[in-house]
Amino acid sequence: MKILFWLSMTGILYTYAGYPAIMWLLACFRPHRWTAGPFSPSVSIVLAVHDGAALIERKIDHLLQLDYPRIEEIIIVSDGSTDGTDEILARQTNSRLTSIILEEHCGKAVAVNAGMAKAKADIILFVDIRPEIAPGAIELLVSNFADPTVGCVAGELILRNDNHDPACSVVGSVYWSYEKWIRTNESISGSPVGVYGGFYAIRRELAVPQPVGMILDDMFEPLSIIRKGYRSVIDSRACVYDIWPRKIEDEFHRKVRTLAGNFQLFYLAPWTLTPQNPALFRLVSHKGMRLVVPYLLVFLLLSSLALTDGSFFYAALAVFQIVGWALALVALRFKFSGLLRQLAAPASAFVVLQAAAVVGLYQFLFTPDPLWKIWALKKNPVAFTDSGNSK
Repeated sequence: MKILFWLSMTGILYTYAGYPAIMWLLACFRPHRWTAGPFSPSVSIVLAVHDGAALIERKIDHLLQLDYPRIEEIIIVSDGSTDGTDEILARQTNSRLTSIILEEHCGKAVAVNAGMAKAKADIILFVDIRPEIAPGAIELLVSNFADPTVGCVAGELILRNDNHDPACSVVGSVYWSYEKWIRTNESISGSPVGVYGGFYAIRRELAVPQPVGMILDDMFEPLSIIRKGYRSVIDSRACVYDIWPRKIEDEFHRKVRTLAGNFQLFYLAPWTLTPQNPALFRLVSHKGMRLVVPYLLVFLLLSSLALTDGSFFYAALAVFQIVGWALALVALRFKFSGLLRQLAAPASAFVVLQAAAVVGLYQFLFTPDPLWKIWALKKNPVAFTDSGNSK
């Protein structure tokens, strides 16, 4: 039981503290800088959308008004939309706008592949329907391609957290800041294993068609480019703005989809878990270990309970875990205020993330339809982020 306890404790601490510390140390003492300079390649924007009638006209106006001068084309792929999106696209007359209408709803991967195949510019920029691109962001983003070793560049996601549940506020502020810090250190020291899918760019000649049904294009594409010997980097100057789910239920469903997508990535692209992937250590440490942590937490609790007899140390840890789990679960049901809210909200957020990993595995194993269909469970386009790996 002691071995089980310490193995579980070590795995949890490594996942949330050890690996981030390694990336920070590498970024501090062995940085792998790249050159971002004056560089103005041509850009093809690709937007995949399903049932986006509520937002598509505003998004088109936003894209047409972007201040980067070398946007050669804006390719919008309607993936089996049935809400009037196709009719809105048919009314557009701007010469830079190209619409691709897929009659059947086939999932984002098929839509992204159609857009990539149509693109002609030097750089393909992938965007989502909701995020707002800041002025100058595209110019800053593509300037990183001045370095010939860079094959993929992602921007910085700034989240708005107005009127959110306490647990959602924690996920959208503390957790997302923590996650961005890890990715930034990964970028400085080499390459991050995933990027924010609502605003990232790749060299067109490096584009790899997505496996049919793939959910996490924002992990598959960067990893495929890293596999070819290029870097994936993050430019925190190139900003986009989006909104986080306001209710913890919506955040839970978003994380389930994302984490199910992690399992799917390993299944559809098994090379990611072999030495063919130069970022194997980072992928396993950053993404793989988080899928294991929920079970390590169970082992940690059970082993500490079994070791309580005659040991104050293990008994105290067992009590701490039980109180923490209870506080988190109660806080998900009842609203607290003051100090209790400040303590309960992070615990609730942590529980939600762990539960999402377990349910994500279940969804991956037992969803009878193509896995991408779980992405359509929430129809409101402002309720959740379309990009799988952004958070």
